[in-house]
Parts: sequence; C-alpha cells; structure tokens
Amino acid sequence: MKKYLLVYTVFCFTICATSCNDYLDIVPDRTQEVSLMFQRKDAAYTALATCYSYLPQNDALYASFALLSDEITTPFAKEPNSIKLMKGEQTTDNPLMGFWSGYGAAGRGQGSLWEGIRSCNLLINNIDSVIDMNQEEKNAWAAEAKLLKAYFHFLLLKNYGPIPIVDVNASIDASDNDLRLYREQIDQVFEYILLTIDEAIVHLPNRVMATNDLGRLDKIIAYAIKSRVSLYAASPLFNGNNDFYSDFVNHEGNPFFNLVEDVTKWERAATITKQAIEEAIEQGAGMYNYMESPRVYDTNNFQDSFYRTLYDLKFSIVEKWNSELIWGDSHPVNSWWQLQSGALMKDPTASSVEAAWQWISPTLRMAELYYTRNGLPISEDLSFNFSGRYDLLTVPPDRKSYAKPGLKTAYLHLDREPRFYSSIGFDTGEYRGWGELWTLRMRKGQTHGRIAQTSDYLITGYALKKLVHPDSEGEGYEKLVRYSWPNIRLAELYLNFAEAMNEAYGPSQEVFDAINKVRERAGILTVEEAWSNTFIAKTPNKHTTKEGLREIIQQERLIELSFEGHRYDDLRRWKLAEEYLNSPVYGWSVDETSESGYYQIKEVGPRSFSSPRDYLHPIKTSELTTNPNLIQNPGW
Repeated sequence: MKKYLLVYTVFCFTICATSCNDYLDIVPDRTQEVSLMFQRKDAAYTALATCYSYLPQNDALYASFALLSDEITTPFAKEPNSIKLMKGEQTTDNPLMGFWSGYGAAGRGQGSLWEGIRSCNLLINNIDSVIDMNQEEKNAWAAEAKLLKAYFHFLLLKNYGPIPIVDVNASIDASDNDLRLYREQIDQVFEYILLTIDEAIVHLPNRVMATNDLGRLDKIIAYAIKSRVSLYAASPLFNGNNDFYSDFVNHEGNPFFNLVEDVTKWERAATITKQAIEEAIEQGAGMYNYMESPRVYDTNNFQDSFYRTLYDLKFSIVEKWNSELIWGDSHPVNSWWQLQSGALMKDPTASSVEAAWQWISPTLRMAELYYTRNGLPISEDLSFNFSGRYDLLTVPPDRKSYAKPGLKTAYLHLDREPRFYSSIGFDTGEYRGWGELWTLRMRKGQTHGRIAQTSDYLITGYALKKLVHPDSEGEGYEKLVRYSWPNIRLAELYLNFAEAMNEAYGPSQEVFDAINKVRERAGILTVEEAWSNTFIAKTPNKHTTKEGLREIIQQERLIELSFEGHRYDDLRRWKLAEEYLNSPVYGWSVDETSESGYYQIKEVGPRSFSSPRDYLHPIKTSELTTNPNLIQNPGW
C-alpha cells in the first residue's frame, strides 16, 4: 500500500484497504468504519484535514512542481524528479511527478489525487451524520470538500487532459465493470469543475480570517480558482486544438478535445475573473506594498523609491498572509526539505550551514527574460545594448543600489527592472540573507562560488532570491523563516483578466489598466508609456494589436509569476512549450576563477520536450492493464 501523508489517521487506513496504484481498484466504503469517522466533530475534522492533505506542496524541495520548466536547474547530484522530467526521463512504467498514481519524494511526495477525490466524496456524503455540529457548519465543511474535489479534478485535467469524472464513490455492491470508468470529453470535465465550484461557493464563508484557520478555502479562493479554471478552458491547448488531437478519440470515435476554437470561452473567463477581482477587493485584498521599517542595512537608502520597490516585491511573496495573497499554503514544510534550503546562499562565517544548500539556480534564459528599467524586453529597448549584453564592464557608482561599484559584471546585469534584482542574484550583485546585506562573489573559490568539488553550488552562476526570506538563516531549518506558499496572488487575477479580455475583445483600456496594476507595483512604466515611446521601443505601439498585446501579456505573466510554479503550465496551455522547453539551459562558467573565464556562456543541462506527446502526461501502464476502458494519451 502506498504511504499516506500528513494528517492521515487510522480511519484512513481502514477505508482504503487495497493498493492505491489504481484509483478504481478501491474497496467501497465500509459502513461501520465510515460511521465511526463521522460520529463526532473532532473525527470529522480529521477527515476534512485528510482532504486538504492531497494538495501539492510546492515548498517541498524534491516534490515541488515549481521546479518544472526551464526556470531553474540544479547540479546533477541534486536533481529532483521535476528536473529529470524536464530532461526527457518521463516513463509510462513509473511516471514522474504524477497526479494520477502519485509519486514518492524525499521530504514529501504526492498522493494520488483520485484518493483525494475519494476522501472528499466520503466527507460530503457523511458529514450530516455528525451529531455535535450545526447544519451551517456541516454545509461549510461539505463545501470545502466539494471545492477541493473540483480543484483535484482540475489538476488532473491540466496534466492529463480528458479524465473520468468521479462525483460519487462506488457503492458497496458495485461490479468490476462499474468501477472501470471512462475518460470524459475535455469540455464535459471543465463544465463539471466549474459547476462544482459554483455549488461550493454557496456555502463557503466570505473570507477566513481566524489565525488557526488561515489557508482554509473560502468564497474568495473559490472565485480565484474558478478564474484559473476558466482561463485554462479557453486556452489553445484545450480550446480548438485540431492540430494536436484530431485523432485522439474515445471508444465511440468522438474526439476528446473540441477541435474548433470557441471565443466565448475567453469572454466567460473575463467575466468570471472580473468577479473574482471585485470579490477579493471587497474583502480587503490589494496589491502588496511594504509599510514597515526597513532592515537596518537599508535604513540610509530607504527614501529611495527603488529600495522601497524591492521591499514591495520581496515581501509580497514572503510575508505571511499579506493583502495580495488570495490563497496560501497553510502547512509549509517543517523540515530540512524546504525549498528555501535549496535556494539559500551559504554564509562562510557561520558555525553551521546545514539548512543553506545553495544549489537551486535560475537559468540564463530567466535572467534575460526580465525587462529593462524602461519596462521593455531587453531585445526591444533601443537604449539597452542587447548585442553587448554579455560584455564585461565595471559597475559605475550610480548603480550601487543593486551592484558593487568598481567590480566587474556582465552588462546584462545592469539597467534592469526591479523584479530582476528582487528575484535573481548575480556576481557582484546585492543579496539580502541571514539578516545581512552581502555582495555576491560567484567565481570558483570566492565567497559564494564553488569550493573544491562540492555538489552544493550554483551551476548557472545565478542565485534564486525571490523565494528566500531575507531573515532566513541556514544554521538549522528552524532558522528558516517559513511563509505561506502563494498558491494564488491578486497579481495573477489581474493578469488572468488582461489575457482573457485581450483574447475576447482585443486591446482596450481595461486590459491596460489590469496589466498596469502589476507594472506599477513593479516600479516600471505603464504599458502605454513604455510601448508608445518611439525613442526606446523598437516596435512602437505593439500594445495596440491583439497579437502584440498577447506577447506583452505573456511575458508580463512569466516575469511576475516567475518561480511560483506557473511557467510550465502556461507554456503548455499556450502551446509554446516546444519553443522554450526543448533546448539546453545555459549559465556562466562557474568553475572558472578569472573574470574573463567566468563570464563565458556554458551549456549546463539538457531540456527535452517532444511535441505533441509531452503536452499531456502519461497514465501509468498498470492503470491501463487494470482498467481496459482507459485510453493512453497520444504518443505514450
């Protein structure tokens, strides 16, 4: 039997008595044991916690879906399953990062989401039996389970495409044939998910604010999830995908995917997302701005708006339950396996660096993705020396806010937007960690470079700053400042709205305003100001066409939500994955000691994406053997 996670109790073992390798091969509910689970509120709460335990935990280093894509790489000796998947090592015998059958990982793995759906159905069907709860509370708990069930279906859909719909658990007298469900057409699954969310919203509280309950689902989270689901339903991978899936049919010969784009799905996504934003704002949500005193080392410079923007950006991620956080993870990893450990730089003066591993490294491509200080792509800003971006030069005194004057670095690291400096650490750049302000020295043998042949090193020469709290120390995991992982931020909703509106109706002031909510907090020019300026924009007025604005929105999204677990899924739903995920990742030559040697671009790892096969994950072979009604995804 597959191991169970987190808050599983003895009850959970008694109701899931068979192998979890097949979601259909599960003994139906045993009446006596289920009745014990739902006699009293405290036992029912354990059942509810079990439902929540199946949520992916992206701050779990080796189990994190945030490490998928080309954003990050690691030394070979440290590779998690996510990196192996991106290298093309996916298999049908034992799929990596699999929601369908689950997978194991150091620290925490991911259980099968079919098990999670079953747990939700158990609670929904039995919560009314609890004798020491009022009906309003029963309805609210059932609504939480219903929303989780909808979300689990969505996670399965976005990775596997058409899936069975499991709205109820099998009865005790179900036949083998009844248990062997069929995959449903993609539109049917999306509609089921959206309908189930609507059913849950009715009984959810407006906003959960009690300290002990933060992270539990509420109406605002439900609206936000509905926004994300509707956006995916409208996206090219799932909407009118004739070139990929015209031959992908069910047993009756009907296509699993709709083959003609339906623009009304974009209109619906825009409407749903507008409501999600309005509901969130009504409950106090807003783009985060840092209002506290700065750290001591920044006190003298904090009147500078650039420093304030860096704080706004940093703490929008790492400040617990801040105003921008729509849905956060209420159970961050409490062990060595925090993602922060992999990203946190070592302090060579510390007595211990056991929780600072220094080997999660952003790629050169990500360093190039961020805008210039003018809010334009580096290839589109006429004031930026794009052709000379790898040239070595001395940091001038007026760049002291983000790099050490007098030292040398690549031109690529200068004159960039604040999100670049908030997210990525580079040689001679500033780094806030261990409660200190450091100047990073990244060449081999230097303070933060590779020492001897240790496997704890930044293989690209870049450090990941975004997901590390500036007060985290690495002497022990208890000194890592834990925060609620941002499952959904308000920034995402603004970008969801901008994308849906542009695809449905084309450029408009409403679209610009939504994008600008994000850009203004990032400390860069508005879309209109940046792209209308003929002196700096290589392609002036690009934002005035649907196609041009689409590219702008996509890059804005990839920047703002970088390293939070969106890029892999976004590139897939836009059908752009083969363009970005099928080429090697690059970095600096970190084993070199000289400046001239270090600043040579080097291939540091492969990426492999076979189109269209890799747009959908494979179903494990044993699942197909057990249930012959299932059809494998194309190419697998």
